[in-house]
Amino acid sequence: MRVEFRPEATVVGLGDRVLSFDREGRLYHFFDRGRTYRRALDGSLHLRHREGERKRRRLGREEALEVYARAYRLAEGARLGERREEVLRWSPEALLDDTPYRLAYTWPVSILPPDQYLAVVLQATFGCTWNRCLFCTFYQDRAFRARPLSEFLEHLDRVRALLGRGVSLRRGVFLGDGNALALGERLIPLLEAAQKVFPQEVAAFLDVYTGVRKEASFWERLRALGLRRVYLGLETGSRRLLRLLNKPGDPEEALELVRALKRAGLWVGVILMVGAGGRAFREEHFAQSLDLLARLGLEREDLVYLSPFVEDPASPYARLGLEPLDPEEELPRFARAVRGLGLRAARYDIREFLY
Repeated sequence: MRVEFRPEATVVGLGDRVLSFDREGRLYHFFDRGRTYRRALDGSLHLRHREGERKRRRLGREEALEVYARAYRLAEGARLGERREEVLRWSPEALLDDTPYRLAYTWPVSILPPDQYLAVVLQATFGCTWNRCLFCTFYQDRAFRARPLSEFLEHLDRVRALLGRGVSLRRGVFLGDGNALALGERLIPLLEAAQKVFPQEVAAFLDVYTGVRKEASFWERLRALGLRRVYLGLETGSRRLLRLLNKPGDPEEALELVRALKRAGLWVGVILMVGAGGRAFREEHFAQSLDLLARLGLEREDLVYLSPFVEDPASPYARLGLEPLDPEEELPRFARAVRGLGLRAARYDIREFLY
C-alpha cells in the first residue's frame, strides 16, 4: 500500500487499484484492475475499459453507488493520517448528488478541448452565436445568451462553492459556452471579475467567422486580462466542405486571424474534423486542410487537434446521405502529414469528454 499526500489530491495505491481524491475528499479517479472510473463534477460516474476496442459508458445510479461504496471501503483501510476525515466524510449518495453542480451551472458544460478537462469552466455565455452547423448538436437545447455581470458574479460564487478546496486540482479557466469570445467589449468586465476569483490562465473556443471581425488590439487586451489559449474550430481547409457543413466563414480568413492571435502572444489550438464529408470529400479535405495548415504560421507551442468525426444520427448532417468514411483510417495519415509540417498533432475524441 502507498499513500501520497499531494497539495492537490490524495492518492492511494493498493496493488492493481489506485484511488484519487480531490482536496474536498471526493473520489475523482479510480483505476480498478484494468477498468478506469472517473467522477464528473455533477456526480455521475463514467467507466472506460478495453474489450478488444475501447469501451466507454456512464453508469446507472445503482451501479455507480456500488462502485463508490467499494472505493471508499478500500480507502478505509489506508493510512490516511490527517486527511482521513477529509476523505471518509463522503457517502455514495452524497457523491452522486448533482444539486451543487446544477446550482453552479444553469446549463451543463457540453464540450471542452482534451487539455481543458481539468479547467474551471466559467459560462460567460450560453449556447453558440451561430448554432446552425449541420454536424453539431452540442447547443441545440439552448439559445445563445450573454450573461450580464451581476449574474456572472453569482455564477463565480457558485462555482467556487462547488469546487471548494478541490479547486487546487483545476488547471486554468475555460470560458464557455461555445463562443464566449464573440462578446467583444462586454467580455472585459467578466474577465476582470473571473481573474479576481480564479487568477489563472484563460482559454476559450473561437470560430473563424467571429474572430476575423475583431480588431487585432482586442486580442492584446484579452491577453493582458489572462487569455492565453484559443481553440479555433477550423474543421477543414476545404471551402466547399465548410459550406456543405453550413459553417460560416472562409478557411482563407483563418490566415489573418491566426496572425492576429499570434501577434498578441496567444497559443493557438486548431481543430480539424477527420472524416467529415465522407468518402466524397476524402482527398479534398485532406489536401486543402494540410495546405492551409502549412500557411497558418503556427509555431511549436501551438497544436493541431485531429478530431475523429462522429456522425450524430439526430443531426441534419445525417440527412445528407454521404457515404461515411471511417475516421480511424484517416487519423494516421493526417497525423503523419501534420507532423511532417513540423507541427504537433493530438487526438481530440469528443466521446472522451468529461467535466
